[in-house]
Amino acid sequence: MTQFTNKYNLEERTAKFGESIINFCRNLSQDNISSPLINQVVRSSTSVGANYKDFENKIFICKKESQETKHWLRMLANCFPDRKEEIRKLWTEAQELTMIFQKITSSLNK
Repeated sequence: MTQFTNKYNLEERTAKFGESIINFCRNLSQDNISSPLINQVVRSSTSVGANYKDFENKIFICKKESQETKHWLRMLANCFPDRKEEIRKLWTEAQELTMIFQKITSSLNK
């Protein structure tokens, strides 16, 4: 799994986050329950980086998508209890990104 080492280059960090989610999901078995969850977590996590590129207009969406990704990761943890530790690391990165985007949106509103 990709390590999230560059804390300040958000363009690179959000891209690596999406890539990490994609790589994680490639190894999950899919069925009628897990397939929609996998689809949602890939869509929300990769959307973070895409929206970050359109910074000021989309930064709120970045925050929202990071929060949504945490929800889908929680659902995946329920589907794949044996993968909880990997999911926890991804969830932690989503939480840190959410907090960063919250700070940015607060600063933009001042």
